[in-house]
Parts: sequence; structure tokens; C-alpha cells
Amino acid sequence: MDVVANGLLIPEGPVALSDGSALVVEVGAGRLSRVWPDGRIGLVADLGGGPNGAAIGPDGAVYVCNNGGGFDCALRDGHLSIAYAPDRHVGGSIQRVDLASGVATSLYTQADGQPLLAPNDIVFDVAGGFWFTDHGTSTKEGKTYGGLYYALPNGSAIHQVRSGLLSPNGIGLSPDGRWLYWADTLSSRLWRAEIVGPGRLRDYGGSPGDVVATGAGHIMFDSLAVEADGRICIGSIVRGGITIVDPLTGACDHMPIDDAMVTNIAFGGEDGRDVWITAAGTGRLLRGRWPRPGLPLTFAA
Repeated sequence: MDVVANGLLIPEGPVALSDGSALVVEVGAGRLSRVWPDGRIGLVADLGGGPNGAAIGPDGAVYVCNNGGGFDCALRDGHLSIAYAPDRHVGGSIQRVDLASGVATSLYTQADGQPLLAPNDIVFDVAGGFWFTDHGTSTKEGKTYGGLYYALPNGSAIHQVRSGLLSPNGIGLSPDGRWLYWADTLSSRLWRAEIVGPGRLRDYGGSPGDVVATGAGHIMFDSLAVEADGRICIGSIVRGGITIVDPLTGACDHMPIDDAMVTNIAFGGEDGRDVWITAAGTGRLLRGRWPRPGLPLTFAA
């Protein structure tokens, strides 16, 4: 892996663009930036809070999960220092960013009459709507539960699909669109549920879905991307790297990276094998080649 950019304050949500550049959010700095392969960084939008996950929508705009912030962080000698600061949490939201102008608007701050707590990751389906996770908020004393949501990009409809989840993080769709996958950070588990219609999941009788895999050893799961053959690639914390899960067997492989807080991966390039990886513990954006192509996302820019 090559280091493309340094000095990023909790990079996350990479999105590969068709010109070879990539979008990346900085959770700790409240901004969305564009990074070129030569390392140039350009500000796209100041978003405030804690922008966490991003995806291109059907209109070519960028849709961002903003967790609302709520912590103090800094890079010291190239390593992340982070502490909870709940009084700085400004509330979770879904934001829309116009790529050309950088104008950001807030689409959703609540669902079903309840405030969004900490939206985390997002994926669009072929119907043009998007699924996203809400991680829940944390304090020194404990945390609130999170959930899964579905919404339309025009701001007209949003609803909670699953509630009472421990710490849902990365989210993605299977190549055939049948399964919704999500990673849970604190339990180190990858879950899936069958999609029965836009914004609807099969009833699992009190369970949110099926457990696909559980990480081995001291590891936590972050955000994810799906390969074209259906394997799920999950950014991994503590034992930093990318965990690759075979959804048919639950078998896990681990590609180590020299960072204890690898938050996400995105595929791009003409053959889908270029990867952008966010190494948040050291504030870096990495770029390299993957042995297999990633699943093309529903919308691209």
C-alpha cells in the first residue's frame, strides 16, 4: 500500500471517483475532502459534527452520515489521541453535499419522531433509496443502542428498520441485492438480513438477522465494502487491517496494515481492483491494488 495523504483527522468514508481521485471525510475535523493520487487535498465542504460515511446518490451528490461529533481528538507525532466529549455532540444527521459547489444541506435529523444519534455508514440500492446505520452514542459511563434505517434522497421519507442494536457500523449489499450486511463494532460480528422490498427486511422472530461471522481474538469491526464475488471486506480496529469474510462459510482472512484503527475500504479503477483504505490511527489515506475486483456501487461520479 502506498501512502497518498497524511495528517487527516480520523479519515473515513472513502469514495473512489472516476477521475482517479477519492473523497474522504475527516470525522475529527468535520469536513469532506477530495484527495488526488499525487497527494493533493482539496476541501469540498465543511460539515461540522462528525462526518462518518459517504456515498454518491442518484443525482450525483454526496450523501454523508454525520455522527454529530462528541469527542476531542488530535494527531500527535502521527498518532491519534481521542477522548469522549459528550457535551460537544451536536446531534446526528444525514447531509447532502453538492460536489460542484460544496453546498451542504441537512436532509434528516430524526426518524419516526426520534432524533438520529450517530449515523455511521451508508449504501444506496437500485431503487434509489439508501440504507444506513446509526451507531448510537457513547459516554464514559455507557452507550445508547443503535439501529438500521432506510431513507429516500429527496428528504421525503425515512424510517427505522431495526432497533436495539449494540453498535452497528459498516453496511453493504450483496451482489444480487438480496442481503443487507452490517458490521457490529463491539461484538466483532458481521450480520445479514434478507431484503424483501425497498426499506424492508424479513422478520427474524426477535433477532435482527443472522450472524455471518465473528472476528477472532482482540479485534473490532468498522466500515465495509463488498467484492464483486460477494466477499465482505471490513476495516478492523485493534488488530488493524482488513478482515475478508466469505459469506457462504463465515471463514475470515485478515490482511494486516500498520495501523491499529483501519476504518474503511473503497474499490475503484477501471478493473475495480484499485483500493483506497483509511488508516485513522495514523491519519493516512492509503492506495493500492486488490487481488479481486470490488462490487460496483449503484451510483458513481
